[in-house]
Amino acid sequence: MTNAHATGLEPSASVPPPAVGKPAPLNLDPAELEGVLKRLKRAQGQIGGIIGMIEDCRDCADIVTQMAAVSKALDRVGFAVIAAGLKQCLAEDPTGDRVDTSSLEKLFLSLA
Repeated sequence: MTNAHATGLEPSASVPPPAVGKPAPLNLDPAELEGVLKRLKRAQGQIGGIIGMIEDCRDCADIVTQMAAVSKALDRVGFAVIAAGLKQCLAEDPTGDRVDTSSLEKLFLSLA
């Protein structure tokens, strides 16, 4: 298991809620953190494979196929992080009064 402290994403119950309009730090629970890191490490391995394919002058179609796969994997991990953030926001602010919908919209669109 990965040391959560080293990632800066360790869960913390003592983090005060952010001021209105300020982004909240993401505090993933250990299971979510492990899943996110596992996906990112898998994508990291795929990227290493792509680099090797390019260095070995492999077929262009095979390289592009692998690049599409890693892109999709990174999108999925991005959505997982956003979903965890939304879950955290709802737990901390069930009324949604402090949620900056403009910032959330930009996060979603950044993955589109």
